[in-house]
Amino acid sequence: MKSVESNLQIITEKIAKACEKVGRDPEEVTIIAVTKYVKIERAQEALKAGIIHLGENRDQELLKKYEVLGNQPIWHFIGTLQTRKVKKIIDKVDYIHSLDRLSLAEEIHKRANRKIPCFVQVNVSGEESKHGLPPEEVLPFIQQLAMYSNIEIVGLMTMAPYIKDEQILRNCFRSLKQLQDEIQNLKLPYAPCTELSMGMSNDYEIAVEEGATFVRIGTSLVGE
Repeated sequence: MKSVESNLQIITEKIAKACEKVGRDPEEVTIIAVTKYVKIERAQEALKAGIIHLGENRDQELLKKYEVLGNQPIWHFIGTLQTRKVKKIIDKVDYIHSLDRLSLAEEIHKRANRKIPCFVQVNVSGEESKHGLPPEEVLPFIQQLAMYSNIEIVGLMTMAPYIKDEQILRNCFRSLKQLQDEIQNLKLPYAPCTELSMGMSNDYEIAVEEGATFVRIGTSLVGE
């Protein structure tokens, strides 16, 4: 298995190339190492390599790693979050990427003792297997969040279909970017919506070309 450091070098170079292609600054793109399938040692290796953002999609796994790593990393909860699990993780996470319903917003607001940066999860592709709101429901949903003072909508998140068709992927990411622009234009104080969490191991270069500010990379960074 290649070291995280050498994988990171390859990924960083690819991100820099993608940015150059569209006139972006690579500094605008943050890599989240998705450590959900790997042992704690591999997560520690990622930290040593200079990655400070770690992503987990299950509460048990996050708590297990948190016990060892504490708040050394910036923790991203990137999976579907059940309302009843919020209280377990709320004081440990720095970002939640999967806000998609009012009951969850209510619970986050109730349990948090500070403002929690959240991404609204959008199901751009319309696949039944994916969570998230359909694009047309995102704006009304965000407008309903004004009353939850412990939530800040920092951006939108999506998962593209797992396919090789570049045009479909591009359209998917582009739609999210357009939606983000619409929300930003509203200048809602609780929803600055400056970030886009999109792109994974198989499609992050396209995501970066289309405006991603956070890419969630597992396999090609820390391995299976």
